[in-house]
Amino acid sequence: MDDLDDEKEKGFKMYGNLAHNIYAQNNVGVESPAKLIEMLYEGVLKFNAQAKKAIKDKDVEKRVYWTNRSISIITELISILDHSHGDVSQYLEGLYNYEIQLLTSAGSQNNMAHLDEVSNVFKGLLEAWRETTDVAY
Repeated sequence: MDDLDDEKEKGFKMYGNLAHNIYAQNNVGVESPAKLIEMLYEGVLKFNAQAKKAIKDKDVEKRVYWTNRSISIITELISILDHSHGDVSQYLEGLYNYEIQLLTSAGSQNNMAHLDEVSNVFKGLLEAWRETTDVAY
């Protein structure tokens, strides 16, 4: 049984290394963490616009797909929060979780108002992010 456990552990390590390498390869063009955050905010806005179009087109599959993409980005934003910065990171975590709740509602109930609310929040976050990082990548 020990040999099997050792093989499983090697497999998990290999998978982790592979995932890291793929991530690194796909993000070669990202010059800084600040630029990556900007791209994530822009992604939420883009995916929300696609979800809104899907609602208008009565396309359930695309509506779910695009709202799930936005939720995935926000989940990633939560996972990379640096909690050593105290109140700001706690505030953002709460805000991001609330936005996920709105997106879940938008995805399950065709609620464009919730999509618009999330988009407005992320437009504000994007603008504030650009101002604080001086867009000097």
